[in-house]
Amino acid sequence: MLSRVAERIYWLGRYMERSENVARMVNVNSNLLLDLPRGVKVGWGSLIDISGTGNYFNRDTDQADERTVVRFMLADKDNPSSLLNSLSWARENARITRETMPMEAWELVNDLYHSIKDNANAMTARRERSRMLLHVINQVQQFTGLLAGCMTHNDAYDFIRLGRNLERADMTTRIVDAGLVHLLPHLSSGSGSGSDVLQPYNNVLWMSVLRSLSGYQMYRQHVRDRVNAKDVVTFLLQNENFPRAVAHSLGELEGCLKKLPNSKFASNAVATAIAHVKAADIPQLLEKGLHEYIDEIQYEIGNLHSVITETWFLPVKITSSQKQSAA
Repeated sequence: MLSRVAERIYWLGRYMERSENVARMVNVNSNLLLDLPRGVKVGWGSLIDISGTGNYFNRDTDQADERTVVRFMLADKDNPSSLLNSLSWARENARITRETMPMEAWELVNDLYHSIKDNANAMTARRERSRMLLHVINQVQQFTGLLAGCMTHNDAYDFIRLGRNLERADMTTRIVDAGLVHLLPHLSSGSGSGSDVLQPYNNVLWMSVLRSLSGYQMYRQHVRDRVNAKDVVTFLLQNENFPRAVAHSLGELEGCLKKLPNSKFASNAVATAIAHVKAADIPQLLEKGLHEYIDEIQYEIGNLHSVITETWFLPVKITSSQKQSAA
């Protein structure tokens, strides 16, 4: 396989996963409005913090209103991670590499992009927004299932899985990092400690975190207790059976890398990240240091992306990358 084809397929997996994640976050934040008491406002700026696109948002995220953030997250051409831009890049990568996948997969990506492009302005209205975002989620899931059931499980398929699971692990860490206070930032400014003010909303807020990853039902099967910070963070970071948990996504990466040539240094990088996730003492980190710990995990995920890029997409730089990874 040509390196440029492998890179296109890898980014196809990332952009399709990113599209689904953006749709999930905006939809869950919209539904959170219905679960909270009247007068309690949802912190829409938290979506910008989670996605890491603050440099492209020309307003104070603490003062960001629903309409502005929704448009920025879904249809802003200046936001590289907006839903429309992600689908646009996914479509372009699928178009160039469509001979490597079932024709139905390319047609699905193409139709999804044009559907969102034609209805982008209408998604500021909540009812239409919910319908379209659920459509995006269902179509990306169908795309994943179509590849799993109809595409030859060769190197091309593994590169798509690499992109998908790396993007998924990164987004799960971002959502966990957002936690409670980022969802309702203004509550912590009231009298008393932030935890006392936020306490009545703990269950609702952590439930929204789980639902943003479609993990609420699976969490309840795994943890037969009320929704709480310790169990939710442990479930989303360390559970090896839930597909959107960080540990599971990194395990999928490890499995893909074993089947690819020249994967020694990438395998070492993912093994380091897996060990770091499994060794975490979640209760202790919740007391102090969770943000810093997740920063370390995200750094390792970014380093893994760099190693993958330099191993298969930029062969000229293999030597320098390998030296750094080995060190």
